[in-house]
Amino acid sequence: MAEDRRRLRALGVLAFGACVIGISPILVRLAETGPAAAGFWRLAVAAPLLLLIGRRTASGVGRPSRIGLLAGAFFALDLGFWHYGIRYTSVANATVLSNGAPLVAIAFAWIFLKERPRALFLVAVGAAVLGVALMAIAKGGGRLLNQPLGDALSVSTALWYGLYLVCIGQGRRTEDASRLMLWSSLASAPLLLGAALLLGEAVFPAGPAGWAACVGLGLMHVAGQGSIAWALGRLPTATASVVMLLQPVVAAWLGWLLFAEPIVPLQALGAAVTLGGIVLAQAAARPPPQAPSRP
Repeated sequence: MAEDRRRLRALGVLAFGACVIGISPILVRLAETGPAAAGFWRLAVAAPLLLLIGRRTASGVGRPSRIGLLAGAFFALDLGFWHYGIRYTSVANATVLSNGAPLVAIAFAWIFLKERPRALFLVAVGAAVLGVALMAIAKGGGRLLNQPLGDALSVSTALWYGLYLVCIGQGRRTEDASRLMLWSSLASAPLLLGAALLLGEAVFPAGPAGWAACVGLGLMHVAGQGSIAWALGRLPTATASVVMLLQPVVAAWLGWLLFAEPIVPLQALGAAVTLGGIVLAQAAARPPPQAPSRP
């Protein structure tokens, strides 16, 4: 029973983090900067808060680990590729192709960590991804500036975010979540700033509303990614990665709430299928109860 309670608590924290991260597309839209620059401000605002949190833990901030720096590099690639992917291809393609991160995490755990998933778990993951695809198809839209490039960037986003989750999951075996988040953020920020400068983006927000959105991105990063990192220390990475598919569901709901973007029946069906797949995946991944030992 105690183990079940710990697992449910970790799942609750993970779901909270995924819901918070679902706010990011809204804040990026309001940031009034370039795509990579918005990612830079997200991490620049979060870094002092993460430093303060890290210094209050028992282990302190310490030095960066290789796994933390590697996670930061993957996260910078994730943000940059995702923001530019959605610029060049359709919203539907970018959403579907970039949400394959659970498949990357499952494949990595299967091949390298010998964590073979159950058949029912794979079915549940497939249902959740299908739900995201239905939501994206229903939304559609977007100008196709360069579809092959946008599709390639979106596929890469799934790879980078999946590898980021794997690195965080492995790093949490030896490090506190706050330390791992701090050093991965400090590794990501200069990469995104360099990309913004090389691509000629508007680095600074145009006005107070843009600055407020950038501050919101930083707070969201601490609360959202911090919760995800904490939960990854208590759950298998492959299992936890499926919960990340809550993000497009939350983004669709916020789009309706804040921007009056309609949710059509097919999009609502996709959201329901996604949520059902996530719940089924967690049930399928639950360890079987152990029979009581005989005296």
